[in-house]
Amino acid sequence: MKAEEELIREALNGKSSSFGELVERLQGRLFNAMFQVVGTHDEAEDIVQDSFVQAYVKLDTFQGNSQFFTWLYRIAFNNALSRQRRRRKDLSIEQSREITGTDPEDGHEPPDEPLLREERISSVHVALSRLSEEHRAILVLREMEDLAYEEIAEILSINIGTVRSRLSRARNQLKLHLEEMEQHR
Repeated sequence: MKAEEELIREALNGKSSSFGELVERLQGRLFNAMFQVVGTHDEAEDIVQDSFVQAYVKLDTFQGNSQFFTWLYRIAFNNALSRQRRRRKDLSIEQSREITGTDPEDGHEPPDEPLLREERISSVHVALSRLSEEHRAILVLREMEDLAYEEIAEILSINIGTVRSRLSRARNQLKLHLEEMEQHR
C-alpha cells in the first residue's frame, strides 16, 4: 500500500487513479464525520462528493503541514457550514428518528433495548442539531472523530485554548438540551 504522500505526489503529476485511491481510503471516515455534522445521509454524501472534487482541484494548495485528512476535513466542514447556512431549519424528532434508523436486535439483550438505544441516539441527534454550528463541530471532531485538540485547532483555525473552552461549553449545552428533552417526555 502506497503512502499518502506518494499518492498525492502522483496525483499532482496527473495520475488520477492515485487520487482515486485516496478517495477510497478516506471516503468512509469523511462520510461518517459529515453525517454527524449534518445529520442526513444524502446531505453527507453530497458534501463528501463535493469536497473530494474541491480537494482534487485544489490539491496543489495542500502544503503537507498537516495530515491530508485534516486538510480534507476542513474543506468538507466548510462545505457543510455553507450548506447549513443556506438552509437553516431544525430537525424534528420524527425526522431524526427516520435518519437514525434502527439497530439490529441482539438475542442477548432485553427486548426493549433496541428501541431504547434508538431513542437515545435520536435524542443525541436532536440535541446536536440544536447546538450552534461551532459547538456541534467541536463535539463531532473531539467525541466522534477522536481528534486531538491540536488537530481541531488546525481544522477550525482557532487556538487550543479556544478549543478547550468551546468544547466545555458545547458539552454543557448538549447536556442541557438532553435534560430539557428528558423533562418533556
